[in-house]
Amino acid sequence: MGKITGFLEIDRQGQAYQPAADRVRHYREFTIPMDEREAGRQAARCMDCGVPYCHTGCPVNNQIPDWNDLVYAGSWRSAAQDLHSTNNFPEFTGKVCPAPCEEACTLNLDDAPVTIKSIEEAIADKAWTEGWVKPQPPEKLTGKRVAVIGSGPAGLAAAQQLARAGHDVHLYEKQAHAGGLLRYGIPDFKMEKHHIDRRVEQMIAEGVSFHFGVNVGIDIPADEIIDGHDAVLLTTGAERPRDPGLPGMELEGVHYAMPFLIQQNKRIGGESLAGEDPILAGGKRVVVIGGGDTASDCIGTSIRQGAIEVIQLDIRPMPPIRENKLLIWPYWPTKFRTSSSQEEGAKREFSCATLGLVGENGVLTGVKAARCDERRRPIDGTEFIIPADLVLIAIGFAGPQEEGLLQELPLERDPRSNVLADTERYLTSEPKIFAAGDVRRGQSLVVWAIREGRQAARAIDEYLMGTSALPR
Repeated sequence: MGKITGFLEIDRQGQAYQPAADRVRHYREFTIPMDEREAGRQAARCMDCGVPYCHTGCPVNNQIPDWNDLVYAGSWRSAAQDLHSTNNFPEFTGKVCPAPCEEACTLNLDDAPVTIKSIEEAIADKAWTEGWVKPQPPEKLTGKRVAVIGSGPAGLAAAQQLARAGHDVHLYEKQAHAGGLLRYGIPDFKMEKHHIDRRVEQMIAEGVSFHFGVNVGIDIPADEIIDGHDAVLLTTGAERPRDPGLPGMELEGVHYAMPFLIQQNKRIGGESLAGEDPILAGGKRVVVIGGGDTASDCIGTSIRQGAIEVIQLDIRPMPPIRENKLLIWPYWPTKFRTSSSQEEGAKREFSCATLGLVGENGVLTGVKAARCDERRRPIDGTEFIIPADLVLIAIGFAGPQEEGLLQELPLERDPRSNVLADTERYLTSEPKIFAAGDVRRGQSLVVWAIREGRQAARAIDEYLMGTSALPR
């Protein structure tokens, strides 16, 4: 793959960003695209591995060595075709995926993996620029009608695959636009929303019917959808926030992360916030509780809104700077990482347990915290108060929202309250109702949602037709 001695001759060139002092002044994407020449050089580093573990590191099983070789050879159109054969939306994953493929790269044994994510983004961007991404309507229709409820990455991937198989696909979304947390959770500085809009246009041309502003189970009975379709796929996500159970949650200035992020994305998108109390970080001391991607997004958004100070509290101990490769590789390691948002000016506290939220006259004034031991238990005598005007809770999600749709449907659940369905048939406990993405597996990555959407589409096609030519 690539140049036989490329990995010996060419240094890894990582993803480049605009300087932090410049990018915090706007909400646009700040990644500096890799030009074609450099992408070819980086693709040349791909080794002729005996077992390319990047395949299995990638949830959608992208054929990474193949399109690296094509980019190295200058066959960009073929590379784009190869990339789209396993991933409906490589521009999404090229921007927001944490790149487990790179952790699984053989060259990561020497801490210099191939820059797979940047090359993927370069291929996807070139495919759009050159006009290679076109609608793929089916040659013939099956006469079967399928409803997809939820337009996040799982719903979009499933709807596109099912439409290409010839089914009449109707996608129902409670928000005003498609994308789910791609649009309303992920900030624009990580992925601008025109990327979603052009995919929606492609899917409409392929035959998908979008129904926006329709909350199934509230605006329209679930039974009406089920009775009117031959199959129904639930891809409604896992939006119920995990309750920290902290004293003081009722104080003014304490919020879960998602309402904060959703509001900012709606502002940028020009959507109305009528009826909502604004959650803004400008001129405030902000404390973000949680150590994951959502917490990082809260940090970057708070800094752009003009926060005076941003402190992130993580109950976990500070992880090692470098993992033990011989024990961990090719799996995703726990190691110290600094996100682009964190490097913009956040202070990070590890081994820090949040004990409660304090305030005066019903208004937040601070966070009570303590140091904790290796078992995440607070250590007596280490308590302290962090002054705060805004606290954002970003400790993950407990499962799907119960109101509306899931209240109407008597579906079996797994021990974590997710809708129960396996990864072969994706069929729930109710006939002709399927589930995929976060509503089935719990909070996860965009790339996992795309994988499950594609696989569920094949399962539904087999259910309706007895066989399927769709890939898994």
